Amino acid sequence: MAAKAKPRATRRADELRVRLESEIASGQLRPGTRLDESRLAARFGVSRTPVREALQQLSTAGLIELRPRQGAVVAAMTVQQLLQMFEVMAELEALCARLAARRITPAQREALARSHQTCVVLAETGDPEAYYEENRRFHEVIYAASQNAYLQASTRSLRNRLQPYRRFQLNHPGRIDRSLAEHGAVVEAILAGDGERAAERLRAHVNIQGDVFTDLITALPPSYLQANSA
Repeated sequence: MAAKAKPRATRRADELRVRLESEIASGQLRPGTRLDESRLAARFGVSRTPVREALQQLSTAGLIELRPRQGAVVAAMTVQQLLQMFEVMAELEALCARLAARRITPAQREALARSHQTCVVLAETGDPEAYYEENRRFHEVIYAASQNAYLQASTRSLRNRLQPYRRFQLNHPGRIDRSLAEHGAVVEAILAGDGERAAERLRAHVNIQGDVFTDLITALPPSYLQANSA
């Protein structure tokens, strides 16, 4: 039996969620930005009903907060939440790398090497935005090479939540060069079929600790962070 088509309002809500999610992930809508239902409805040429539903979906995903008397606000994090989420992200990506080292296909091996080479070229330009987009594709190849759809979805979901913060890391002096060197070590381990080494190297690449974490927190705009809960 064919799947029943979604109602038009639900389809519009899904479309709006994807658009807003992309704008949050790209940094166009920064943490702390207020999302007014009426303005969004006017901008997208829809009623407030699909806007409200899209905002509810984004709230469930943790990308926005629905605050009393303030409405929807792009979610910011406490320092503790940020550290904890990076820890989990590092473990998810490490698992992707471990599985990829065992399961990567010939086509994915070529895609990984090609993406890394593109990162090399973009690093020379010193353009953090262009490098970030290729960096995202580089990690996506590793997710796909794990051949585990549930792991891919879980990793991508958390990646999207952390994306504004990960993007901001690349503005730190020398970070692109370090990122590129770390990519090279990950590629070497995966293509050699060494799952444990691949996991170790990708975990170290993603996790932020010590001075690196302090530097990130210091550099973030105030809107990105909220006070720690009591």
